[in-house]
Amino acid sequence: MLNAATIISEAEQRAGQADSDTSVRTNLERLVDSLQRTGGLSPEGEAMTLHQFVAENANRIEAQRWLQEHPEVADEVIASPLFLEGLPRSGTTYFQYLFDRDERFRLIRTWQSMMPNPPPGFDPQSVERRKTQFMEALKARPTFEGFDSMHLYDADGSDECHAFLQQSYGAAGLHNLFNVPEYFDYLLDELDLVASYRIHKRQLQLLQWKLETKPWALKYPNHVIGMNEILEVYPDARFLMTHRDPVQTLASICKMTFNLRSMRSAEPVDPHEVGRQMRYFIRRHIDRIMAFDRGEHAGRVVHVDYYSLVKDPVAEMRRIHAGVGIETPDAVAEAVGAWHRDNPKNARGSNDYTIEQWGLDAGQVAEEYSDYIQRFGIPREAEGLARIAG
Repeated sequence: MLNAATIISEAEQRAGQADSDTSVRTNLERLVDSLQRTGGLSPEGEAMTLHQFVAENANRIEAQRWLQEHPEVADEVIASPLFLEGLPRSGTTYFQYLFDRDERFRLIRTWQSMMPNPPPGFDPQSVERRKTQFMEALKARPTFEGFDSMHLYDADGSDECHAFLQQSYGAAGLHNLFNVPEYFDYLLDELDLVASYRIHKRQLQLLQWKLETKPWALKYPNHVIGMNEILEVYPDARFLMTHRDPVQTLASICKMTFNLRSMRSAEPVDPHEVGRQMRYFIRRHIDRIMAFDRGEHAGRVVHVDYYSLVKDPVAEMRRIHAGVGIETPDAVAEAVGAWHRDNPKNARGSNDYTIEQWGLDAGQVAEEYSDYIQRFGIPREAEGLARIAG
């Protein structure tokens, strides 16, 4: 049985350091309690979860040790970071891969998410070894049929911020991995997201320490729930927010959630329960987006139409770059265009699903999300795809 104290203790032993992030234990206790209530983990799922939680806590505690031994790391400036965000499944990964064509930015690499320590600038000789270890672990990593068609994921490619936020259990995507509705509400209503983003920042400081300083481009759809908290930790942050038909994104996140939970569940996952939960999940993300849009920092957001981005990524990236006050060099434009040509839609397999298979009605969902759709002028998926084809 999962136990928060045991998980932290094992992580401390692995890291060789006592844990000083006092808020994390409370978050983990709440998550474990929610898992016991509704998680329904199989023995294999529980073992997978235990391994994951211990490893991420060890990574977090090791970062504390690096800062204690090298206090100058705390002086590393994370200047003008760009947060790539949007509703889950709204094209943020595609957007991130376009940003990864631009060497002016630093992005989290997939192997760094799993094995961030020692800092690569401190021990560059370990980098290739860790990449090899990561790729071997990736081959053995449990997955599900069709994963590649749902989520671009390359061994040495760019990764999102989930792992660094999960170090403090401040990652909303935990509700996609696990059936934990109580914890999702706790995360939005009680959890200290400022503390979570401080832990996130510490990991970025370690990753850029002793390396050339570049602005970070940081992708995680669920950054939209914490934009005010992000600004407390990163005062000069800018946000790049993708927009796609939320009925489509809801259907897609239902499928992703169903498959991720099924890998860990003792019993068959109820697709209609997933539908109800994800409908609420997206609604709460929309509420945060709309509240920020009404606030004093709304001008920090550059809004990105998913369909325009897919139709003409070079032109859209030029507009996005202008929105954050930078040029688009010819080499970057050429790299963006080449990646787009080499990675056409469905190149990694088709991803088929409907909103109805999750017990949901498209018209009702569109009506529920109409405030968001109207505010940002978002077309329905069929219209958006027609624009791309035209």
